[in-house]
Amino acid sequence: MKLLRVGTAGSERPALLDAGGILRDLSGVVPDIDGALLADDAALGRVRAAAESGELPVLDAEGLRVGPPLARIGKIVCIGLNYHDHARETGAEPPAEPVIFFKAADTVVGPDDTVLVPRGSVKTDWEVELAVVIGRTARYLESHEEALARVAGYAVAHDVSEREFQIERGGTWDKGKNCETFNPLGPWLVTADEVSDPQDLSLKLWVNGELKQDGTTAEQIFSVAEVVRYVSQFMTLYPGDVINTGTPAGVALGRPEPKPYLRAGDVVELEIGGLGRQRQEFKPA
Repeated sequence: MKLLRVGTAGSERPALLDAGGILRDLSGVVPDIDGALLADDAALGRVRAAAESGELPVLDAEGLRVGPPLARIGKIVCIGLNYHDHARETGAEPPAEPVIFFKAADTVVGPDDTVLVPRGSVKTDWEVELAVVIGRTARYLESHEEALARVAGYAVAHDVSEREFQIERGGTWDKGKNCETFNPLGPWLVTADEVSDPQDLSLKLWVNGELKQDGTTAEQIFSVAEVVRYVSQFMTLYPGDVINTGTPAGVALGRPEPKPYLRAGDVVELEIGGLGRQRQEFKPA
């Protein structure tokens, strides 16, 4: 299923994109799309049955805002330097273990919402990423099979980053990762049963119409299953938590000087095969 949330910010309602590409209203079936729904097999069964019935009310998509596909996100765990080609382009040694950092849940906006270039920023960068949405509590997992069984679905994430704040301003990466609007998510939460192999997904990103990133999750150093298993050794993952699994080559940081960092007025578009497309205009904070 392709689950999404539509409407003005803060007042989104649950919806579903059916097999024919028609947007349908789910608000009469479930109150929202969140961790509670993803952990409830009976509720998910009702959603699936309603989708298959073809009787859900049709929504007019014209002019309708698409919000983040997941409400009340618990935490966003991010994996750094998780693509062989990205490590090469930045001159970094591939990590022996996954690099973990966090983004606050309030960085999440809709897939086509405005992204704000922070005040004083000169190194705002783009990063298309596969987001993993957790649907079952995960702690101390022992196998990749257990790990994938905890995944409710997948989505497109844009891990916007300010490189000066991240690298040059002292401390950890958090300053460059948690500026407002720095995690557009969606358009859909695609349930795991529709993604036969998370290591066979194409990722692309354009800036002002120019292709900048053209990668595949096959380049991941640590697979989706290994990332979920590994993270569960250090923290408990709950339904509604999100893991951003890293970005492929092609970011501004990895390009020759002068590096083409983003400025107000730029337009970024990104997509992952089967998971949908985003478009953001960048404006000053």
